[in-house]
Amino acid sequence: MTRFLRYSAFSLALGYIAFGVIALILFAAPLWYAWEVTVEHGRADILRSDAQRLTDVFHREGPAGLKALIDERVHMNIAGERILLLTDPSLRKLAGNLTDWPRGITVQPGTHTVNVDLAGHRTRAVFVRTVLPGGYNLLVGRDLARVMPLAKYLWYGLSGAIATLVIVGALGGMLIRRAVLLRVENIRTAVLAIVQGDLSHRLPTKRSADELDTLSRTINGMLDHIEQLVHGIRDVSNAIAHDLRTPLAELRSRLEELALSRPSAQETFGEVDAAVADVDRVIGIFNALLRLAEIDTGARRSGFVQVNATELGSHAVEFYRPAAELKTVTLTFRAAEPVLVSGDPVLLAQAVGNLIDNALKYAGDNRTVTVAVHHHPNGAIEISVSDNGPGIPIDARSKATERFYRGDTSRGTPGVGLGLTLVAAVAKLHGGSLELTDNHPGLRATLIVQPDELLSGHQARAPEALSGRRQSHEVTDVVEWATAEIDDRARSSQL
Repeated sequence: MTRFLRYSAFSLALGYIAFGVIALILFAAPLWYAWEVTVEHGRADILRSDAQRLTDVFHREGPAGLKALIDERVHMNIAGERILLLTDPSLRKLAGNLTDWPRGITVQPGTHTVNVDLAGHRTRAVFVRTVLPGGYNLLVGRDLARVMPLAKYLWYGLSGAIATLVIVGALGGMLIRRAVLLRVENIRTAVLAIVQGDLSHRLPTKRSADELDTLSRTINGMLDHIEQLVHGIRDVSNAIAHDLRTPLAELRSRLEELALSRPSAQETFGEVDAAVADVDRVIGIFNALLRLAEIDTGARRSGFVQVNATELGSHAVEFYRPAAELKTVTLTFRAAEPVLVSGDPVLLAQAVGNLIDNALKYAGDNRTVTVAVHHHPNGAIEISVSDNGPGIPIDARSKATERFYRGDTSRGTPGVGLGLTLVAAVAKLHGGSLELTDNHPGLRATLIVQPDELLSGHQARAPEALSGRRQSHEVTDVVEWATAEIDDRARSSQL
């Protein structure tokens, strides 16, 4: 029994059985009480009415007339007839079907329930005692043995219902346990296959859409995400190893050449500067990965404040304008009105800077790059960077935001393939997304950010003191940070 109790299905069945038994008892208790009250009161009223009629006969005809009436009724042997007894003041029997005065009936008039000897057998009866004029005593009773089978049948029925409930519940519990264990075994087998390394394996599901199917589909969705993350980690590891190998190999080669050739001081310092650039490139890769990890965990949400996206975009365009002029690229900015958004100003500035930098880098010379900030019809805020360059092929756009992904057109340009990945992570942190669409010709990269009312409930807010302090900062502070970041990136040929 202890082994079966370990199964949740059987324990649940026992719980339902106990609940059913309690429900039956609670249902039978009022019925039993109603039976007792109704039958007892009705029986007492009938006996009192019969006693009153006999009392009326005593008043009309005296003790002799009542004795004659009682003897006549007793001699008729009517089935279910009353138990009658008429005694003198000394309780000596004058008439009736009882041999003597029953024990347990007091001298006080009223209703009494006692055991008596009736027709040679012991039975339980209820009596109404009446004191007649002259000290005579009258007992009018009813044998309870005639109604006791009804109460017994009620208890038999209740016991049978409880027994049936227990048996059916136990059998149902075993069947449910068997069905649940079969499903659980299938899930366990699938999980074991996954644990052994087959990440493509999934839990079995049916079309019934029951609780276990819902759980299995949820787990399958989690497994899909885990498989995607594992493959992503594997790809990232391979990409990191590939991208770090080149600067580290160059660094080792320079240092080894310096150690062997012992060149002049000027050449040595030149090689040292090149080695520092290689080290900066490696550090830049890890810094970008750390920023992505921080964004993915949502740790930057506490820094959300009100940001003027129009002013932020305008300052970013002004900062990149000299670089655009060097490449003979026309860089313009369009915004109809101030657009306020709740977000992290540092991350938003970095994301916009990455989009402009990519457009200038890949659009080519004598091109046009347009930065626009406007409201989307659904209430979101859009910051778009459009160019009329070669763009990104449609089949490569879904991969462009993957870490360390670099298309064929970007092989000869500086960078490690984390720019758009960082922009997509920033967009996700702000409840939005990064969309890459065709600009006919060129590429249109749109950073979508949700407004305050759409972010409420699932974005964390800054503490009041921190928010009040940061809200007083001007967008120029953000641009100063972005300037330092971009200078560092340009110096190390990063992103």
